[in-house]
Amino acid sequence: MSRPGLKVFAPASVANVAVGYDILGFAIEGPGDEIIINEGNRPGLHIKGVRGTTKKLPTETEKNTAGYAGLQLMKHLGYEKEAVEIEIFKKMPFGSGLGSSAASAVAGAFAVNEFFGAPLTKKELLRFAVEGEQIADGAWHADNVAPSLMGGIILIRDNESLDCIKLPVPTGLYSCVIYPHISILTKESRAILSDTVSLQNHIKQNGNLGYFVAGLYRTDLDLIQRSLEDVIIEPQRAQLIPHFYEMKEAALSEGALGFSISGAGPSVFALCQNSLIAENIGERLNKLLSDQGIENDVFVSKINTEGAYKY
Repeated sequence: MSRPGLKVFAPASVANVAVGYDILGFAIEGPGDEIIINEGNRPGLHIKGVRGTTKKLPTETEKNTAGYAGLQLMKHLGYEKEAVEIEIFKKMPFGSGLGSSAASAVAGAFAVNEFFGAPLTKKELLRFAVEGEQIADGAWHADNVAPSLMGGIILIRDNESLDCIKLPVPTGLYSCVIYPHISILTKESRAILSDTVSLQNHIKQNGNLGYFVAGLYRTDLDLIQRSLEDVIIEPQRAQLIPHFYEMKEAALSEGALGFSISGAGPSVFALCQNSLIAENIGERLNKLLSDQGIENDVFVSKINTEGAYKY
């Protein structure tokens, strides 16, 4: 049976969102990964190539996040002997703290699912995408993968079982993400974190997370603004990002609801009540970094509520 080829896209994402380390994330519009999938000429899933990045990424199926996620799904569906070929187009910065490997894994699983008639829901695909991302960083967590796949703001109750829900997104909520062109490896960024948290900070962070979720449900921007403070991870990782506190002060002075590190960094983000504030913050932080000789990219977008999609 001949199957028509197709193209899918999986967006970049912001993980942790200040108050939810490894359990909170949201998808953004613009950057992401694209995959074209077609019938192949030999059994199994094979990668035709990886485009759009100067970094040499593996094209062996078992070592590539997209390839591995797609292959595991094919095995689950009983299609492992079908001939499938994918081509990966990186349309986002690699190693930016915006879920590059997660977007690839999501696109791989989503493409295979669509190619075989979409037998699984996005929620059912989540496990395969997380398995794919695990190839890149060795960790089992869905704070980038889940929003990239399902869209919106995602809260994960338990990473092991991938028990997660989509939270409401207040109308008009925008993000401004700034990616400084410096290198921070996720494994290094995780390695500097302390294994212990003081009871005082545990209590404060839990209160902030609870208020943030309540603010989303009540569409209460004041609650969101009061809660977006990371007292555990940000103080440890800020040292890795040049001029972090200068950027944070500038973003808050421009009216940001909150400002923190995107995932493991080096990208940082501001949540904003409208597009004008987000654009103003982007312009100001772009200038701040440029004046210091640091090239950077700015991504201003609504919260992406769709997630992965087929063209």
